[in-house]
Amino acid sequence: MTVTFLDGARLAGRTLRHPTGALLALTALAVAIVLVFLFTDLPGRWEYALGLRVRTIGGMGIAAAAVGAATVLFQTITSNRILTPGIMGFDAVFLAIQTVVAFAIGPALLVAAPPLASWLVELGLMTGSIVLLYWWLFVRRRLDLHVIVLAGLVLGVLFRSVTGFLQRLLDPDTFAIVQDLTFASFTSVDRELLLPTGVLVAVALASLWPIRRELDVLSLGASTAISLGVAHRRVVMHVVVAIAAMVAASTALVGPVTFFGLIVANLAYGAVGHRHLRSVPAAIAIGVIALVGGQLILDRLLGFGTELPIVIEFVGGLFFIVLVLSGKAR
Repeated sequence: MTVTFLDGARLAGRTLRHPTGALLALTALAVAIVLVFLFTDLPGRWEYALGLRVRTIGGMGIAAAAVGAATVLFQTITSNRILTPGIMGFDAVFLAIQTVVAFAIGPALLVAAPPLASWLVELGLMTGSIVLLYWWLFVRRRLDLHVIVLAGLVLGVLFRSVTGFLQRLLDPDTFAIVQDLTFASFTSVDRELLLPTGVLVAVALASLWPIRRELDVLSLGASTAISLGVAHRRVVMHVVVAIAAMVAASTALVGPVTFFGLIVANLAYGAVGHRHLRSVPAAIAIGVIALVGGQLILDRLLGFGTELPIVIEFVGGLFFIVLVLSGKAR
C-alpha cells in the first residue's frame, strides 16, 4: 500500500517548475522580515524594546503556524478552497465564552483571572466542543463530512446570535471590556502563554507527520482516497483533532481571525502546489510574512494608523469574493 500512497501523493502535487525553490525563498523572506522587525529602529533602552518585539514575533509566529496549517488541512478534508476552520465555530465559541462569563459573573473575573487558567478553560471548551461534535456526527452517526460542516456553520450562527443578544443586555462598561477581550491582537500577547501554546501547536503538527502521504492522497477527494486504501474516517478524525487543538490554542492566545487562513493557504497553493510537505510550511512562512510585514508597515510607515487584524479581515474579505467569483472554490 506504500506504493499506492506514493502514487497518490505524486498525483496530488501540482506540476510546478520549482516548488522547493519557492518554499526556500518564502522561508528566507520570512526570516529577513523578522530580523528587520527585531533589530531596526531600536531605541536607546533597546533591551526592553527588543523584549516586546520578541514577544510580538512569538505570538505572530504561533498564530501563523496554527491558522495557516489548520486551514490547509481543513481545505484538504473538505476539498474546498474557501472553507476555513472558522466555519467550525471556533470564533463563535470564543466570543460566547467571554460574553457568558461577563453576563453571568461579571467582568471582574475576566480581567482578574490568571492568564494561564483562562487559556486552559478556553482551550478545553473550544477543542472539546468541536471534537465532540465531529466524533458524534462523523464516527457515531457516520454522516457525510459536508453535512457535519453545515452543522458546524449552523451552530456557529446560533452561538453568534446568543452572543449578540447577551451583549445587548450588558452595561456599557462591561460591553467595552468584552469587546476588548474578543478583538484579535498580536501586540499584547501574554508572555506566559507563548510556551504552552507553541508546544501544543508543535505537537499537533508533529502528530500529522506519520499520515503526510495519506493527506496528499486525501486531497484528491474522499472517493479517490478510499479507493486507494486510505482509512478515510480515521485520518479525517485525526486531522479534525489536530485542527481543533491548533485553532483553539491560537484563538485563546491572540483572538479570532476569520480570513487570515484563507489568504495564506491559497497563496501557498499558488507558490508550491498542494503536497502537504511543502504547502503547510509555505502557508506558515506566508503567514509570518503577512503578519510581521504588515505590523512593520503599520509601525514604521503608517504610525499605528489602524490595527493589523482590521486590515487582514478587509483584505481577506475581498480575497474571498475574488475566489468565489473566479470559480476557484474547489
